[in-house]
Amino acid sequence: MSAPSTDRPATGTGPQSLRDAWPALAGLAAVFLFEMLDNSILNVALPTIGHDLRASTTALQWVTGAYSVVFGGLMLAFGAIADRFGRRRVMLVGLTLLGVASLATAFVGSAAQLIGVRVVMGVAAAMTTPGSMALAFRLFDSDRLRVRALTLISTIGMIGLAFGPTAGGLVLAVAPWQVLLLVNVPIAVLAILGIRAGITRDDAAGLHRDPVDWPGAILGTATVVLALLSPTLFVDEGTGSPLPWLTAGAALAAVVLFVRRQLSARHPLLDLKLVARPLVSSGLAYKAAAGLATGGLGYLVTLQLQLAWGWTPTLAALGLLPQVIVLLAGGRFVDPFVQRVGIERAAWLSAAAVVLGLAVYAVMNSHGYVWIAVALAIEAAGMRVVGAVAGVNVLRGLPKNRSTIGAALVDTATEVTSAVGIAVTGTILAALFTGSIATPHWSVQQSGQFQSAATVSGLSLTFVAAALVGWAVNRMRGAAQPAEAGAA
Repeated sequence: MSAPSTDRPATGTGPQSLRDAWPALAGLAAVFLFEMLDNSILNVALPTIGHDLRASTTALQWVTGAYSVVFGGLMLAFGAIADRFGRRRVMLVGLTLLGVASLATAFVGSAAQLIGVRVVMGVAAAMTTPGSMALAFRLFDSDRLRVRALTLISTIGMIGLAFGPTAGGLVLAVAPWQVLLLVNVPIAVLAILGIRAGITRDDAAGLHRDPVDWPGAILGTATVVLALLSPTLFVDEGTGSPLPWLTAGAALAAVVLFVRRQLSARHPLLDLKLVARPLVSSGLAYKAAAGLATGGLGYLVTLQLQLAWGWTPTLAALGLLPQVIVLLAGGRFVDPFVQRVGIERAAWLSAAAVVLGLAVYAVMNSHGYVWIAVALAIEAAGMRVVGAVAGVNVLRGLPKNRSTIGAALVDTATEVTSAVGIAVTGTILAALFTGSIATPHWSVQQSGQFQSAATVSGLSLTFVAAALVGWAVNRMRGAAQPAEAGAA
């Protein structure tokens, strides 16, 4: 299959280089910086927060969990709203809400109040994050500039993800933990200024006026929230508890009702015929495969370094440096790679690389740290590319007035499958490991059980993720063959 060009003919109406669009890109990059920086920088402060607010372990889990669940659950709904009422408008409202919620952190006096603030921040993130991809995509006329723009934006976010924990630790040495959330205020202000200066007001011709499918929005939100909660419950409560199974059953029932609603509604929240388009369905499959692999790999490596091998948190953080270095340095190679192989081929090759990283870990994790470093580097190289090109492919396959819900689909697929990857890993580990995994100084038997669980769960996720990549490649090939036959 020949590599198609990644550069569509430019209409001449959009910026002709990244430099021409720098105010908008600065604003959109600030949005992504917030998303990547937020939880990574806050995790460092959880012990301090727990002591200061006298919070229980469960309350501390919800300080980060409430944000993630609300963020993931509302993205589809706000994506649909933005496509109807204006992407720029919804983005600016969300950024304002983010700034106000972050300021409210200074007045927090209990864990419940902090969780409430995190819920509001999750709403703000759901309003802004999908819009950052959609606005970056619509800003340019050529796919090459779109990929380069998303690569630049993601690089800024990766910097926040990489240095967030270190920065958080340094701040806590000299300032109260509230400062870690107050930093979102200048980020929100920068984003607002950049978007107002660099992105024109919403054009009514680029929006659609179908009524909002509120029952579909409620069912979609319930589906994603339950899908994000059930993996966490499987890990926390174990497979012997009925709660995770009931939540998973409710998630399955919700998704069935959501699909039935979308098939029967006159104006569905999410037109499933559009999702079935080859570019869209394959792009989502690549993101899902990458989410499964990264969720499982990240969880397993963290446990192995700190619990199986007894590394300190600082040493374990250093052990993740191969991943961090590739994520940060790999941005400059994305555009040449995509230009060389084509955007469709780059999508499946990069998704396959993420899966390969997990496979290397599953087979070789017992042979020393070098193989873990290799697995992390391969996975990071794939993530650096698939994060941009799969999203661009999804948006290329959708009408322009559905771009924000398309971006929301991409983010939702990543959030849900990453949680599923962690849940599958945790469930297999719970089944094969005797005793509490948090117990220090494992016995020889427990270390062997962990190695077996890591191999079984890693290979299981590898099989499923590889099947998704294979299905997506076949989907694109099947779509290309009729077109070629018609041309002949």
